[in-house]
Amino acid sequence: MHWTTGASPPSVGCVVVTRTRSPIRSNVGLKAVMAVTGILLALFLIAHMLGNLKVFTGETSFDHYAHWLRDIGKPLLPGVWFLWILRTVLVVAVVAHIVAATVLARRARAARPVKYAHRKKINGSYAARTMRWGGVIILLFVIYHLLDLTTGTLNPVGNESKPYGNVVADFAPERWYVTLFYTLAIVAVGFHLRHGAFSAFRSLGQQTPRGERRARTAALVFAVLLCAGYLVVPFAVLTGLVS
Repeated sequence: MHWTTGASPPSVGCVVVTRTRSPIRSNVGLKAVMAVTGILLALFLIAHMLGNLKVFTGETSFDHYAHWLRDIGKPLLPGVWFLWILRTVLVVAVVAHIVAATVLARRARAARPVKYAHRKKINGSYAARTMRWGGVIILLFVIYHLLDLTTGTLNPVGNESKPYGNVVADFAPERWYVTLFYTLAIVAVGFHLRHGAFSAFRSLGQQTPRGERRARTAALVFAVLLCAGYLVVPFAVLTGLVS
C-alpha cells in the first residue's frame, strides 16, 4: 500500500465535529421570530387603540378604564405588576423583531457583495424602502410616549390619577408640535404594518396575482383603520371635540 504524493493519510480514531447553526439563527428561524413578534405587537396595537377610543365615553369612564388596567392581576399580582410584565414582554418582542430584521438585512446584502455600476432599481414598495427611518421614528416616539403618558415626566399634568386630564393636556392646541410628532410616528407605524401584513399574507400562500392584490388591499385597509383609530384621539383634543 502506498500514498499518492501530496495526499495525507487518514487519521485513525479521529472524530470530526461539525458545528450546526441553531434553527432560530437560520433565515427561516429569524423570519419566524419576526412573524411571531410582529403578530404580538400588532395585537397590542389593536388593544391599545381600542382602549384609547374610550376617551370619547367621557372622563369618568376613561379614568375608570385606566385605573382598571393598573389593577389587573390583583390580588395575585401586587400593584401594577401586570403592566410592567406586559411592558417587559413588549420590549423583548421589539428588540427581537429589530435584531431579526437587522441580521436578515445584513445577510441579504452579504449574499450580493458585487455592486454593479448600472443596476436596475429594485421594484419595492414605498413602505419596504422606508422601514429603516420609519423604525427610528417609531423608536423615538415610544421613548417619548413612555416619558409622557406613562411616567408623566414630560406631560403638562403628569398626574397618574387623572389619565383623561393627561391626554387632554398632552394634545392641547398650544402643543400642536406633539400632535404633529404623534401623527408622523403613527403614519410610520402604518407603513410598517402595511408592509408586514402584506408579507404575512404572502407567507400564507397568497402568491398568485389575484392573491397578491387581495393581500395588498387587506394590508392597506388594516393599516389605514389602525392609524385612523390612533389619530382620531389627538385631533379630537386639538379641535376641541374632547376637552
